Amino acid sequence: MPLPPMQDTASPADTPARVFLAFLQQGLTAFGGPVAHLASFHDEFVQRRRWLGEAAYADLVALCQILPGPASSQVGMALGFTRAGYAGALAAWAGFTLPSALTLMVLAGLLVAQGQSLPAGLLAGLKVAVVAVVAQAVWGMGRQLCTDAPRITVMVLACCLSLAIPHAGGQVAAIVLAAGAGALLIRPVQARWPDPLAVPISRRAGSAWLLLFATLLLGLPVLSALLPGPLIALIDTFYRSGALVFGGGHVVLPLLHAELVTPGLLTADVFVAGYGATQAMPGPLFSFSAFLGHAMNTPPNGGFGGMLALLAIFAPSFLLVAGTLPFWETVRKLPAAQNTLAGVHAGVVGLLLAALYQPVWTSAILAPRDLAFALLALLALMVWRLPVWAVVPACALAGGLAHAWF
Repeated sequence: MPLPPMQDTASPADTPARVFLAFLQQGLTAFGGPVAHLASFHDEFVQRRRWLGEAAYADLVALCQILPGPASSQVGMALGFTRAGYAGALAAWAGFTLPSALTLMVLAGLLVAQGQSLPAGLLAGLKVAVVAVVAQAVWGMGRQLCTDAPRITVMVLACCLSLAIPHAGGQVAAIVLAAGAGALLIRPVQARWPDPLAVPISRRAGSAWLLLFATLLLGLPVLSALLPGPLIALIDTFYRSGALVFGGGHVVLPLLHAELVTPGLLTADVFVAGYGATQAMPGPLFSFSAFLGHAMNTPPNGGFGGMLALLAIFAPSFLLVAGTLPFWETVRKLPAAQNTLAGVHAGVVGLLLAALYQPVWTSAILAPRDLAFALLALLALMVWRLPVWAVVPACALAGGLAHAWF
């Protein structure tokens, strides 16, 4: 099928090189999974660089929460689209993803034989830092987006629903119900015109990208059955993993385990070692695919397999963001949609609050010492105003020293 036209419908506001450098900083310093990444994006692109406003950013987060795939990477692609078109989206993805992906491919070559992970103290310190980063994000977004009793109520109920149903279905249900509550209960004092959000993609191009997404999703399994071989099978495995998983990178792990470990393409020890290493990396958890593709014991593996797996698992995200953005921009400007989006914004804060408890808090705060470190990290971020890239390594070092001494 012919590729969609690549012309933009709005003038780019930046260059791909500048977008790449902005997201490279995130790819080197944004630890902690999608919730922490969204918090870091908010701090960098909304508050510091002022690429877009609070409401526009919340709209992008809401859209990417609905779509399958890694929400933080999709928000990054969407931001890249708004700044520099198609090249900007690819630059944002490359800057955010390649530092961790390339590092993990190097680690794959070093860890395959031993099946070892990173030091426990280092991982513990990083998890404590994530508690502080996410708590800061919940506080900041809550102050901006939950400003009255109906919005606070929606936030709390979305949080409760997400905790009661602790998987992707609960998150989707929380967003849907928050949207309905916003339409019925939330009445802004005066109608707002949404923050401007440049979308350099035509509806015709968006429709073509969505068609390509569906064609690959349905066609790759058929092609793999008709032309059995490891190359198409690898592309099919990682494409389906990226296309069918809601709720972020952690949710994809059982599927990848079933696709790679159960058939014997990878040992369980190497799989766990790669997962542990990925937890300590900045950037998206989907970069784990680069480790897996590199470490597989049958071709295609090595550097080629790692890059192929990485591209395959992220391809659905690019196609979905490119396909839905032009329609989303129209929907979010409708007066009837603004109350609904206000509810969605409050629901997103509720999901972040739920994630702050599970899995962020429950996996990190295991002893009084952990809570003390988390409070100190929160003090550094919110009172001393130290940058995340300085606080996170400090927490990792403190965790490593504490684990060695106590």
